[in-house]
Amino acid sequence: MANNLKTVAIFVARPGKAAELQALLSGMIAPSRAEAGNLRYDLWQDQTDPSRFVLDELYTDGEAVAAHRATPHFQAYASVINDLAERTAVTLNPVAVA
Repeated sequence: MANNLKTVAIFVARPGKAAELQALLSGMIAPSRAEAGNLRYDLWQDQTDPSRFVLDELYTDGEAVAAHRATPHFQAYASVINDLAERTAVTLNPVAVA
């Protein structure tokens, strides 16, 4: 677990774009989970604000993250995400993870 990297990203859909955002993020799940270095790829929706989504990703290491970002599905996502949402992301190293 020492080299694993977690990314938590929070997306807030631009007005009228929540359905498109959800479709885009949902479409990333299967291909991302199929990547060799992916350990977790979960999408969550805020209970009180349906235009806010949280993406919880876990990869084996930085090389796996770089490989993910080089995939066609990530490149397609990157080309449209700014039109659909504001995004805040943090990449985390494990400290005390069970």
